[in-house]
Amino acid sequence: MHDHGHEGGRPGGRDQHSHAHSHGHDHGHAHDHGHSHDRGHAHDHGHSHDHGHSHDHGHSHDHGHAHDHGHAHDHGHDHASRAGLSRGAGGILFFDCFSGVAGDMTIAALLDLGVPRGVLGAALAGLELGGYRTVLDHAHKSGIVATSFDVLVDAPQPERTYGEIDAMLCAAKLDERTRVLARAIFRRLGEAEASVHRMPLQDVHFHEVGAVDAIIDIVGAAAALAYLDAEVVCSPLPMGRGFVKARHGILPLPAPATVSCLRGAPTYGVELDAELVTPTGAAIVATVASRFSRWPDLVVERVGFGAGKADFPDRPNLLRVVHGRAAQSSSDAPTHSLLETNVDDLTGELAGHAIAALIAAGAVDAWAQPITMKKGRPALVLSALARREEADRIAEVLLRETTSLGVRRIDVHRRELARRIVTVETEFGPLPVKVSGEGEASLVHGKPELDACAEAARKHGVPLRLVVAAAHATWLRGRT
Repeated sequence: MHDHGHEGGRPGGRDQHSHAHSHGHDHGHAHDHGHSHDRGHAHDHGHSHDHGHSHDHGHSHDHGHAHDHGHAHDHGHDHASRAGLSRGAGGILFFDCFSGVAGDMTIAALLDLGVPRGVLGAALAGLELGGYRTVLDHAHKSGIVATSFDVLVDAPQPERTYGEIDAMLCAAKLDERTRVLARAIFRRLGEAEASVHRMPLQDVHFHEVGAVDAIIDIVGAAAALAYLDAEVVCSPLPMGRGFVKARHGILPLPAPATVSCLRGAPTYGVELDAELVTPTGAAIVATVASRFSRWPDLVVERVGFGAGKADFPDRPNLLRVVHGRAAQSSSDAPTHSLLETNVDDLTGELAGHAIAALIAAGAVDAWAQPITMKKGRPALVLSALARREEADRIAEVLLRETTSLGVRRIDVHRRELARRIVTVETEFGPLPVKVSGEGEASLVHGKPELDACAEAARKHGVPLRLVVAAAHATWLRGRT
């Protein structure tokens, strides 16, 4: 599991690529990536997780597992000084990944934010997984004091397949939300590895040490996120460059499994020879984020920092998580633009293509309405709703995909219900449900994602309506 330098907050953490590669991480350049990213990948990394600092804190940290710490781990960092967040706090949780993201950084940042440490301890205790110690500490990065989290494996571990790990999660003593979320994250990670190695999902192997790291990171992050029950928004993700030495050869950065996990997520390149996003970090944010944004409209209420192990020349190796509530726009302030054009020579096929192109370009919605123009000519009004800052670009798509000579623009205010995607465990497998209106009891609504339900219906040979009904019923039970 490409332990690429995000240790302790891995970009530079421990996240080992669960791939079957043994990432020895002989990067040849200063990839002392403070992030020990993705510890759970099947990448047999073959290194000992020497995460850049010794964690020899003078006390034993002999937790055995499940954070049976026996002491507060407050190493000069007053973790107890901030009041804990309450269960079900809701709101918006923004992952500001300016230095990337890794599994251990995610846990550290969420604890720093105020998720009670007991939430993590209870989840890890439910795994009944031994042979490791956890270390909660702090680190200074560019004058910022951040929380760090580390896992030290001190007993032999078996090599585990994805199938065995999934069975472990099913049998673990976890609350149902944590279990469903952890399984969904691990599935994304396992599917990425299976895709890279062209092997069946159930047979993907995770390195002995890396699997322990990944299990702890994913279950711990799932427990903290389930506890908060907030809409997760993630920033676009920075992609470092370079290469890493694995058991089966040299791999490019970003790691292949990371790229596979991030299908559909916005990324950008940075001039840094380091692994900034680990497979575990990628699997977490790609699974839980409802959307990606440079910075969402929110009223900031809390901020937490999770530290990676490495030090970078151009940025602090930190993951910032921001918790707050949606900013309320003035009711008379336009938020979106309605773009329209009349066309009388567009076939149904071309109209359908234009609508698809508008949606792909970022329109919030697009549609066509039949009208009658001068001299009784049948025609269409092709419309698109776009955020005001994107209106000009969407208008260009509207002109490009039709024969129209002009586009009308009307600035409007759009009220939006908060929404997020949750994953529910059904007899047909894990299925995503879009939940909207949380915080407004009379408006809460859950709608199973049709494409995922259709795929499950095909796989199990049952009518689509049965799968949709099962997903919706499971979601309703989970709310009680």
